[in-house]
Amino acid sequence: MKDKSLFYGQRFKQTLEHGLPSFQEVSVHDPSVIEVDGSYYIFGSHLATAKTTNLMNWELIADGVNEDNPLFVNVVEELAATFEWSDAVDLWANEVIRLADGRFYMYHNLSRLDSPRASLGLAVADHIEGPYVNHGIFLQSGMWNEISEDGVNIYDARIHPNTVDPDLFFDQEGTLWMIYGSYSGGIFIMEMDPVTGFPLEGQGYGKHLMGGNHSRIEGAFVIYSPQSGYYYMFVTFGGLSADGGYNIRVSRSVNADGPYYDALGNDMAEVKANPALPLFDDASIEPFAQKLMGNHFFLRADGEPGNNTGFGYVSPGHNSAIYDPESGKYFIIFHTRFPGRGEMHQVRVHEMFINEDGWVVVAPHRYVPVQFLPYKDAPYRFGGSPFFMDRCRHKPSCWNFDTITPEESPGMYKLVNHGKDISAEVKVSELVSLTPDGSVSGAVSGSWYRSYGNRITIELDDVGLFKGVVSRGWNETSGQFVITFSAQSVEGISIWGSKLAE
Repeated sequence: MKDKSLFYGQRFKQTLEHGLPSFQEVSVHDPSVIEVDGSYYIFGSHLATAKTTNLMNWELIADGVNEDNPLFVNVVEELAATFEWSDAVDLWANEVIRLADGRFYMYHNLSRLDSPRASLGLAVADHIEGPYVNHGIFLQSGMWNEISEDGVNIYDARIHPNTVDPDLFFDQEGTLWMIYGSYSGGIFIMEMDPVTGFPLEGQGYGKHLMGGNHSRIEGAFVIYSPQSGYYYMFVTFGGLSADGGYNIRVSRSVNADGPYYDALGNDMAEVKANPALPLFDDASIEPFAQKLMGNHFFLRADGEPGNNTGFGYVSPGHNSAIYDPESGKYFIIFHTRFPGRGEMHQVRVHEMFINEDGWVVVAPHRYVPVQFLPYKDAPYRFGGSPFFMDRCRHKPSCWNFDTITPEESPGMYKLVNHGKDISAEVKVSELVSLTPDGSVSGAVSGSWYRSYGNRITIELDDVGLFKGVVSRGWNETSGQFVITFSAQSVEGISIWGSKLAE
């Protein structure tokens, strides 16, 4: 048979028409995303803010809690009450949402490092990049030996929240919610006034959704999927440092304010640390929620192109997410550290998918738009006939990059099993083969098959049954697109596969 490249014509010239993918990295801890007029902004801790138009090249526009930060005229003076309460001059995971009046509402927050003495406040601006004007503190925690915000009980950090890490979102009925909390009493949700941006009165701390007894759970974020009809609550388990075992997990609900469940049917409100165990006990919470990603490393295989030994993440977490209704795509935005690089962190963006069972799975490689895919590697909507290939040769709108044919799926893959643990262990990839006859061999054995769309089901002996999605991802080591899969088991374990680069 003739080389298929004869049908494709001359190789698509990336450097002339699109250029090779390039990235402008940025360090924004705890990034919360908002789309404004074609640009994506992320707001994070330490009053850091960045923006992008393509989710690859970020521009840092603000950083540092000091009088020179352009988001405020003088944030040190503006938020003096917040700093006084927590006995520190800093800010944690800020959130910005646009309300019906067209203005931008920033939910600033700060806690002491050694206790949940925290404040949540509101500042408003006419423009996304500020300047923001403070409208005051509306929720606090850590009032030791005093009545808490519930108006009845003395503040107790085991059951009451640390008032930080807010995420504001509208549900499908137009109700505005704020989900928040970190460690301490767990994750809570409150109904908010969509006109003023403040909580509706009489809620105290709101409704408890997850965590308690100082369990290491934080960074809650909720997104609705019109594809599945579920609200997904993302959280991060573990500690944020490079040895803290930070990892991203998800549960879901048919209601914005819960209850949220994992695939085994566990109610997240019951997930909390064992008070009889040491503070910040992880063993009690480790079995729960669907683990999407943790420490991992894709090791470069012998013979693969690329100058590096591989790539991966350490302590990825505190994510936000966004759904683009025009393309139907989901994206997850998070910060991560890296193997062997200490506490240095950067923002990463990955595409997400919904599997056959309605659970979120995350693409193994960082997001790169499909226009960077070389022409000769592009699949076509019309079955690959020479006639239609000629007609589509110079029409990107003809290309169906998102389809992975069943014939493309078999091959040798680097497999990462993220497990269910909360630990500093880095899960290193192992080689497995997905054979055309539907078997899996190599480091693990089992079976696999493709179904409708890009669905894939993989059963690994002594590991579990995984349902997921195949896609194309940018292999940073080899500098090329490869076929990947991401799949999830009922037990809440994720596996990622990256096909060996040629």
